[in-house]
Amino acid sequence: MAAIFSCSSLYKSPLFNNPFNPIPSPNNSPIRRIRPICSSQNPNRFQFSNKQKDGFTGIKECMLSVALAVGLITGVPSVGNANAVNPALSDLAVLISGPPIKDPEALLRYALPIDNKAIREVQKPLEDITESLKVSGVKALDSVERNLKQASRALKQGKNMIIAGLAESKKDHAIELLGKLEVGMEELQKIAEDRKRDAVAPKQKELLQYVGGVEEDMVDGFPYAVPEEYQNMPLLKGRATVDMKVKVKDNPNLEDCVFRIVLDGYNAPVTAGNFIDLVERHFYDGMEIQRADGFVVQTGDPEGPAEGFIDPSTEKMRTIPLEIMVEGEKTPVYGATLEDIGLYKAQTKLPFNAFGTMAMAREEFENNSASSQVFWLLKESELTPSNANILDGRYAVFGYVTQNEDFLADLKVGDVIESVQVVAGLDNLVNPSYKIAG
Repeated sequence: MAAIFSCSSLYKSPLFNNPFNPIPSPNNSPIRRIRPICSSQNPNRFQFSNKQKDGFTGIKECMLSVALAVGLITGVPSVGNANAVNPALSDLAVLISGPPIKDPEALLRYALPIDNKAIREVQKPLEDITESLKVSGVKALDSVERNLKQASRALKQGKNMIIAGLAESKKDHAIELLGKLEVGMEELQKIAEDRKRDAVAPKQKELLQYVGGVEEDMVDGFPYAVPEEYQNMPLLKGRATVDMKVKVKDNPNLEDCVFRIVLDGYNAPVTAGNFIDLVERHFYDGMEIQRADGFVVQTGDPEGPAEGFIDPSTEKMRTIPLEIMVEGEKTPVYGATLEDIGLYKAQTKLPFNAFGTMAMAREEFENNSASSQVFWLLKESELTPSNANILDGRYAVFGYVTQNEDFLADLKVGDVIESVQVVAGLDNLVNPSYKIAG
């Protein structure tokens, strides 16, 4: 859905500012702070509300963030003591090698629980068209044609393998998408030959949607069992899409904006299920944006003394476990950060790469304290690549903003969430408590 107004100026703050000049926080935000780094120079720069401690600090996190900030400038780590964070700093070159994937839809495609090399070999050159288009003028179209030829060749050679990887119940739908993909690539070839540069990106997006649809049709049911202690909680066993409509105050260039968000229950079923359940309760409708400082946009702290959602059926705050899926694993890690269990260099399936990465806020020293407070990260991935920041492996990512994400930078404290609505995937929610409690 397109925004009503275009954005005249966007500010994206890197995760690591000068380590001795941290990002200031608004003084009137009524919710827990989420700090990129810590500073002893001015302890009042990042004050908590009287409700809760900060979600991101701690000595290890501070040391890690400062070390990485310096390391990214100098090329060498700046922490030398052999404590628990040292393994994460032993080889920054490894951690920051290769450009990070920043496109939220690409991240979602790669996060699917599939293992089909043939479809990935079609996907990659189509995604590379984005880089090709960074070349000025019509010269970019020569690279686009090369990308397209590579994708077409991969599809032709790997089609049988792709079809063999489809879930039987979804095969007909996927084969239909493959047909549309083949026709679409021919159309894109003609666009490139006719040197219609402006028409390339929209067609590329369409083709990648077909690819993503085929990949989703390779998933045959939910791939694993959620631990018994969480099986009765609201669970999103698959994916869902929500639209969040925000009323923007005091901005002549932007009045209303609808953010489309894809929630990934394959990699965070408890976290995403909890959020969808709250959405269906209209918990977030009418709630204000409670933090917007160039680092994150955050909301979800209800009025009153409670720090999260009070379940009317129990009259207690509902909390959920920290939930992080690690690349190469079949089930998420529950109740522990990756640092806690010694996986310092493990890659997360849902990294903090994209502008508009959505995750749960929680208390600093309580891994299982998340309830209803959510945040969207605003940052530049080149300065904070996957596995080289203080967020990956420490906070539960469960989705990405896929439309209008850039407008998150325009939101301010006091802007109102008019509504959050599920537009697809509600049938993937199991154990919906809102149906029980009303």
